[in-house]
Amino acid sequence: MAIILFDDSAHQSLLPLTFTRPVADMRIGILTIAEKWAKCLNLPFSFHTQSYLESKFPMRLEPRNLFLNGSVCPDENLLEAIYKLHAGSALMKDGLFIAVKLNEWDAADFDASNPAAYESVNYAGEFVKIKHPEDVFKHNATELGKDFKLLTQGRSSASLSTTNVFIGDNFFAEEGAEAECSTFNSKGGPVYLGKNSSVWEGSHIRGAFSLGDNSQVKMGAKIYGGTTIGPFCRVGGEVSNAVIWGYSSKGHEGFLGNSVLGEWCNIGADSNNSNLKNNYDEVKLWDYTTQSFRKTGLQFCGLIMGDHAKCGINTMFNTGTVVGVSANVFGAGYPRNFIPDFAWGGAHGFDVYSLNKMFDTAKKVYERRDGRAFDETEQNILEKVFELTETYRKF
Repeated sequence: MAIILFDDSAHQSLLPLTFTRPVADMRIGILTIAEKWAKCLNLPFSFHTQSYLESKFPMRLEPRNLFLNGSVCPDENLLEAIYKLHAGSALMKDGLFIAVKLNEWDAADFDASNPAAYESVNYAGEFVKIKHPEDVFKHNATELGKDFKLLTQGRSSASLSTTNVFIGDNFFAEEGAEAECSTFNSKGGPVYLGKNSSVWEGSHIRGAFSLGDNSQVKMGAKIYGGTTIGPFCRVGGEVSNAVIWGYSSKGHEGFLGNSVLGEWCNIGADSNNSNLKNNYDEVKLWDYTTQSFRKTGLQFCGLIMGDHAKCGINTMFNTGTVVGVSANVFGAGYPRNFIPDFAWGGAHGFDVYSLNKMFDTAKKVYERRDGRAFDETEQNILEKVFELTETYRKF
């Protein structure tokens, strides 16, 4: 049997984070949603996603297939209900299509928008569903705890230097992880260090926290709970309840809080985001589906940044700012709360960041990260995103 993670309407409500990936490829906790399901079920996975993403995220069918909603995170009760499903029956909750088991013939005609085609089985339990960008940091500590148990149960942590101070026992380091002269407080949640990751001298880290494979925390960093740093990242300064997905850097002083950064992002030195309005009012975020600002129900909400976005030194982001894919932000003052995809500029105004210039930069950035190639597949996806977001760049 194979797992097929399908996109529902959350692919639109999670923009700009999902312009460049299926929903289930989002990282929350330690793992991506797809990796969570694969680990829980011990099965290979692929994706049923937008047509322009299929070249990078293809669907691979087997004689038996389990289609799972890519915005839903697994837990023990949900897994039990899915195990009990018969072929052709769909697990549903309040109109939400969660899962269906299909043979290869029926799987080829799968339509995520038509759960009525299958026999409905009601699910009464609760679970974590990611519908809006802020849900990623809002549920990150919970998912981090679940992933920590999933990855470490029955295993022993690698040993770290005795120069470190450990408070609490909820700590795990993979082989190759290094740390010196730092403090790790796991009383409020687990602390996980991935393979070949490193925490440099003088850092202070409180759980729940995850540091991805081959990532670094720089000297003197202050990191608070609910924070995930993905693989091949470098982080410094002050970070609180933020999720950075992979191949991204916030390497210097400055505050990042209640935020989500996509892949291949870079935060300039001494840049900060506000995560609380001066009047303590509810924060609104730009919503691509309504093309207006949506109430989040949150008092603390910071920065949402799509893949390949970057900002220059001393950039100031207001509470509840959304930065689109491949935007490049710089200059004095607070830029607007919604910065369109492929925008170039800041509070002084914006121009269009042309694809050719963006591609030239991306090639250099990729080469610096383990010799990866910015290939035609990546370029084609970004060309499509550029086309899809043209309406927002009326500068």
